[in-house]
Amino acid sequence: MNSSNSNTNSNSKPLADLRKSYEQGELDEAMAANEPLSQFKQWLEHALASEVPEPNAMTVATVGADGRPSTRIVLIKSYDDRGIVWFTNYESRKGQELAAHPFAALQFHWVELERVVRIEGRVEKVSEQESDAYFHSRPLDSRLGAWASPQSQVISSRGVLVANAAKAAVQHGLKPDRPPHWGGYRLMPERWEFWQGRKSRLHDRLSYRLQADGQWLKERLAP
Repeated sequence: MNSSNSNTNSNSKPLADLRKSYEQGELDEAMAANEPLSQFKQWLEHALASEVPEPNAMTVATVGADGRPSTRIVLIKSYDDRGIVWFTNYESRKGQELAAHPFAALQFHWVELERVVRIEGRVEKVSEQESDAYFHSRPLDSRLGAWASPQSQVISSRGVLVANAAKAAVQHGLKPDRPPHWGGYRLMPERWEFWQGRKSRLHDRLSYRLQADGQWLKERLAP
């Protein structure tokens, strides 16, 4: 392929020419909540009420023992003063990376609202009781899928997953226990950032940093 044409085709503009004017809202530090969890609750509830696609989807970024970062999309399942919770396979790539380096960054991007939330902090596993409670609330197919998928491992074909799922259904029936390799993580925030798109690329960015006294310092960042 000719490199001069790699970023365009006859039916679209060159990537460098794509533009969007952000005009949905504003984020003023005087009006924003004093604590980031309250601000997050307001924005998440707005995203839910606005029915944007998958408002609960978030990117999780981790770093492996080799120092190389990786990202993937997961779904937030709960949040409170303790942190942000999601569930996954502990033996997956992200699980292995969190075992080596128990810190992560999360990002929500609500495109239609022109908003981004970024969260950084230490990560720990939730209690077995929390993992059990959520696991047993899942649809049966999802519970069996947790047994069937050797997440992040190389498999020869989709047929492996289908066969594993059938085997899991026979072995575990209608009430499968939670696999020991599956459960929840909680990110305990140390830093939050709220981004609201604005015109002329003069975006609003508010940062909240956790201080040694347990209080949050709210600051405006240049876009």
